[in-house]
Amino acid sequence: MDGNNELREQILRVEADLEELTEAVDTCRKITLISKAGIAAGGTLTLATILGAIGFDPTVLIGSIAAVIGGTVVFGSNTSTLKQTTAAIKAAEAHRAELISRIDLRVVEGGSSKTAADELGARPSPHRARPRLRNGP
Repeated sequence: MDGNNELREQILRVEADLEELTEAVDTCRKITLISKAGIAAGGTLTLATILGAIGFDPTVLIGSIAAVIGGTVVFGSNTSTLKQTTAAIKAAEAHRAELISRIDLRVVEGGSSKTAADELGARPSPHRARPRLRNGP
């Protein structure tokens, strides 16, 4: 039993790590979106300045070019971080699955054959009970 408790604690630590990694992925996706918006805004402003749609102002032009360059740098850095974090999530999930497989599970005898859904009075999904279609007569 002591080994199972240790395995369960390890699984809980891995799941906590997975939550942190998932939050990091969400943050990376948000930052990527913001960097894409910065690239698009800077590019649009640069193009509008070059085409004369807005008056020429060196400060605006330099700022728009800086937005394109900065957005590109942040996008590239975040993309590599996102790939590394995704790989870490896959490794942690594999480790969790391996830990779970090592737990000594036991079958409970004399239990009811009803499922939790049966106990709650849930009805089967209509998608699962579809009739099968046959070809021909």
